[in-house]
Amino acid sequence: VLSHNLCTVLNVPHDPVALEEHFRDDDEGPVSNQGYMPYLNKFILEKVQGNFDKVEFNRMCWTLCAKKNLSKSPLLITDEDAFKVWVIFNFLSEDKYPLIIVPEEIEYFLKKLTEAMGAGWQQEQFDHYKIALNASREGLSAWELIELIGSGQFSKGMDRQTVSMAINEVFNELILDVLKQGYMLKKGHKRKNWTERWFVLKPNIISYYVSEDLKDKKGDIILDGNCCVEALPDKDGKKCLFLIKCLDKSFEISASDKKKKQEWIQAIQTTVSLLRAGSPPPHKEARQKRKELRQKLLAEHEELERQMKELQTANENKQKELETVRKQLEAAAARAAEEEKKRLQTQVELQDRFSLELEREKMVRQKMEEQVAQKSSELEQYLQRVRELEEMYKQLQEALEDEKQARQDEETVRKLQARLLEEESAKRAELEKWHLQQQQTIQMTEAEKQELENQRMIKEQALQVAMQQLEQLELERKEALEQYEEVKKKLETAANNTKSWKDKVAHHEGLIRLIEPGSKNPHLITNWGPAAFTEAELEQRQKSWKGKKTTSE
Repeated sequence: VLSHNLCTVLNVPHDPVALEEHFRDDDEGPVSNQGYMPYLNKFILEKVQGNFDKVEFNRMCWTLCAKKNLSKSPLLITDEDAFKVWVIFNFLSEDKYPLIIVPEEIEYFLKKLTEAMGAGWQQEQFDHYKIALNASREGLSAWELIELIGSGQFSKGMDRQTVSMAINEVFNELILDVLKQGYMLKKGHKRKNWTERWFVLKPNIISYYVSEDLKDKKGDIILDGNCCVEALPDKDGKKCLFLIKCLDKSFEISASDKKKKQEWIQAIQTTVSLLRAGSPPPHKEARQKRKELRQKLLAEHEELERQMKELQTANENKQKELETVRKQLEAAAARAAEEEKKRLQTQVELQDRFSLELEREKMVRQKMEEQVAQKSSELEQYLQRVRELEEMYKQLQEALEDEKQARQDEETVRKLQARLLEEESAKRAELEKWHLQQQQTIQMTEAEKQELENQRMIKEQALQVAMQQLEQLELERKEALEQYEEVKKKLETAANNTKSWKDKVAHHEGLIRLIEPGSKNPHLITNWGPAAFTEAELEQRQKSWKGKKTTSE
């Protein structure tokens, strides 16, 4: 009966002869060592083509095992919901027997369920559950997962209908590959009328039904990599329109609002992109990535354990080597103690021999000390001579510095004279300015005079100070003029001598004009034009001024 039902559900022709041959009787009874699994694999499962209803196949398997394994305690979910949880378990469980679902997949399933119920995910609560689970086992069996969902531990505050709808939504997505579903209006190809249909989007097809119970199917839209979807403007009183273009037909559809329209366009575009790339549905691809990640982590963990074992073995080898080295060191220490005893005996003998040599070395050292003392005395005399020479060198350096300082002082006096002349001109200009300001102040009204009296007094004081400075500058200018007169007299004398010499030359040689050499020294410039004396004469006069100043003091 089981074989016949399996063949019916899987669309495989039933071969009763092969079944009888496999379980034939002999003199000792049925051949039991063949078992049912080899027959199932060889005569049924190997002939499956994939064109069967997986849900019906799951229902048959559920019928065979549910009554025996399902918990007798009351659950908050129906038998139909328990069946869907069982099917989801088979999809998410590990590919090894006995089948279990690991904590990562449990977390993924519970998150999906919580999201479908519209509740918030309690990560802390699951972490506590995960810690308690990892402490006792690697994962849950199908019946333990059904009991966990049916206990309401992660759906507190939700009624049975909400939990049932959430389980159905997750079942449709993970098992039936339903990517999106909902009511929309579809335009007919013949009558051009708009009819409400329940649309179901799967990885390669869009099916539409009369209602959401999926009993009366009205048609399919086959999707492939050449399909496309585009938004349409509102027309014929219909809004939120979009068009699905296929190779043979195009379908105009109207969503209930703009949000639904955008969601459907995005979902269909994503499905077509996956078909073009040849990728599986998102949830299957995500499951495969999670599985590969777990395998990678497991391989890394095994590699880490292998490395730890290697390190432990290496550590044990090192301990053995250290024990061997310790024994070798103990033997070496014993040999070293024996050698030390011999060395001490030899040292005593050497000490007696070295004592005699030490006495001889003392005599030689005394002679060397006398020679060193003599050499030290000679060295001290040499160093004294060197210090005297260094002292003479320092004196010469100081003399050179004094000479440089004297030259700098001469240059300072020359610059001082030029600065005094400039200050005199500036003071004169300032006095004229203050004089003009004082005249303007006098011309003010009587009311302003009283107000500006204080300012005038301050300016008069400043004027007195400036007059004093001007008088000082005038005295200095007079001294400079006296020196200038002396230089002028000398210049006239030199000019007369030059003139008489020119006349003599002109008389003897008939020259009209002599070519005179220019001055080798640069001309000095004063506030009144080129100076009539040279820099050497100015330096000489500065020295005479300093002498007069010293004499007067």
